[in-house]
Amino acid sequence: MRRRKAFTLIELLVVIAIIAILMAILLPSLNRAREQGKRAVCLSNLKNLTLVWIMYADDNDDKIVNGDTEEYSSDRVNNRCWVLKDWAGGTTPDQKKKAIEDGALFPYTKTLKLYRCFTGKISRNEYRTYTVVDAMNCKGWGGKAVMLKKRTEIHDAPYRFVFLDDGGTAGATLGGWTCFTDRDEWWDPPPVRHGDGTTFSYADGHSAEMKWKDQRTVKYGKWALENMDAFSSSSPYPDQTKNVDIRDTQVGCWGFDVRR
Repeated sequence: MRRRKAFTLIELLVVIAIIAILMAILLPSLNRAREQGKRAVCLSNLKNLTLVWIMYADDNDDKIVNGDTEEYSSDRVNNRCWVLKDWAGGTTPDQKKKAIEDGALFPYTKTLKLYRCFTGKISRNEYRTYTVVDAMNCKGWGGKAVMLKKRTEIHDAPYRFVFLDDGGTAGATLGGWTCFTDRDEWWDPPPVRHGDGTTFSYADGHSAEMKWKDQRTVKYGKWALENMDAFSSSSPYPDQTKNVDIRDTQVGCWGFDVRR
């Protein structure tokens, strides 16, 4: 009698084990490649938004568009915000979409996808994850925290933030995103959006990823994302003494380092 050819149980288990090992090796690489692709799209969005931001200034006697979203100001005739009020409780997806379309920058883009990065935890009903830093005609905080209203007022444009991928951490997309100028402490939580960092655009038109260097930044940022209404005072990571990430964002936001 001829013997039937077939895998034995041991041979089958060996094959399954090999496949599992290969998947364990390949999946991290695939995940990294996928994240790099999302990061590239995010950087492209931010760059294009900033070019639109520059175009707006060129068409309006060098005036920077209102970086608020009707949290601090609501003059829709003389000082229309780049995005209107899309963050209030009970706002429907259609209203959020219209808030972007009625904003001052949308006539230059006509593209909703430029306002959102698809990385991170965010509702499908959200259309925006990008925020303007307070210094760019959003809100001044007194002292050295000066709000700029014209592009000619921007010094060191390649180092000054305009937009960032905030992702909605701790409600920071209400108005703008900012940091303290006089202490080693976070005001708005640091977004942890792309690996251990996030993406920024700069006043000269380029965009770049910023990797957080201090693990306290990453821990606090991840905690804040899980606790969306949290602030530094209630954080389990309150001590940020000599955090270089805070110093770097102070330069990007306000144009100076508190150590000077």
